Amino acid sequence: MNLKEFHNLALSRRAVRRFGPEPVPRELLLELLDCARWAPSGFNLQPTHYVIVQDPNLKEKLLKACMQQRQVVDAPTVIVFTGDRQVVKNNLENVIEESHFTEAGEARFRRYVHLNFGNGLFGIEWLVKFIATPFLRLFTPMPTLPAVHKRYWLGKQVMLSAMNFMLAAEAAKLVTSPIEGFDEWRVRRILGIPLTQIVPIIIAVGHPVAHDLPLSKCRLPLEDSVHFNRW
Repeated sequence: MNLKEFHNLALSRRAVRRFGPEPVPRELLLELLDCARWAPSGFNLQPTHYVIVQDPNLKEKLLKACMQQRQVVDAPTVIVFTGDRQVVKNNLENVIEESHFTEAGEARFRRYVHLNFGNGLFGIEWLVKFIATPFLRLFTPMPTLPAVHKRYWLGKQVMLSAMNFMLAAEAAKLVTSPIEGFDEWRVRRILGIPLTQIVPIIIAVGHPVAHDLPLSKCRLPLEDSVHFNRW
């Protein structure tokens, strides 16, 4: 795929409200999610999980939690994207094993992860980072530490994966509807999602409706939002 072809793919993607009745094959869904999991991931920790919802009864329950957005029940499949708050505990050792670090590289990687994610005993280290970061920023550049802003970090990771998923679905001639307005607590309860997971986005996916007219899509002029070198 060249740049022009990708540009056309990005332009053709629409957030739709209507779906055809045909189910999306399991194998295709897994292929799309395999594309999603190859999105960039901070420290390669891969905190995103995917809950595939196809049961009509569960989708009916999700309808209320999703503020009556009908695409939740009209689409044959709904994917709930979640981010794991305990990703370091759950994934770090597997990531290190798969990465084949040198001994020095592994030690350096562990230090970086601890610096960014470490909370310490009884959260003492988290408290120090929370208090010290604004002060230290006066003297030296400081990143936004996931230990202090875990939900913010997880939201970015999940959304990178979600965008990969929607573009892959478009390439597969499917249509999607990203849903941001929902009661996260109710969604988590309906689907048995543990409290250690956040839910930034839900995506309905299915086949387009035959003879459906393409939805208009507009964007503000590029020059209104591009800034060279300085704002």
